[in-house]
Amino acid sequence: MVKSVLGVSRQGLRDWLFQRVSAIVMALYSVGLAGYLLFNSNMDFIDWHSLFSHTSMKIATILFIGSLLYHTWIGMWTIITDYVKITWLALLLHTIIFFTLIANFFWALTILWGV
Repeated sequence: MVKSVLGVSRQGLRDWLFQRVSAIVMALYSVGLAGYLLFNSNMDFIDWHSLFSHTSMKIATILFIGSLLYHTWIGMWTIITDYVKITWLALLLHTIIFFTLIANFFWALTILWGV
């Protein structure tokens, strides 16, 4: 019941592939941001604001956040379905995690597009 309601796709290979693609997106963003910070080590608020006010950086950050949240969802879904055998508890945990991730996504959008 829990798997049919809140499962990602119930196809292990596809979930594994999506999690690897999301990890690659997060790694590329992290390396790019770390490289930028390495070459611009003396940043102040104006520099941060100008960096994140570019539409391309906003889109890249949204892709990073979406990948992070989707990666988290697949991982937590897998852990809960493997280790929580009480159906109502698994459903409750899935629901809490799902709505927390959705709230975090909209919170990040609000912060990002408020710049």
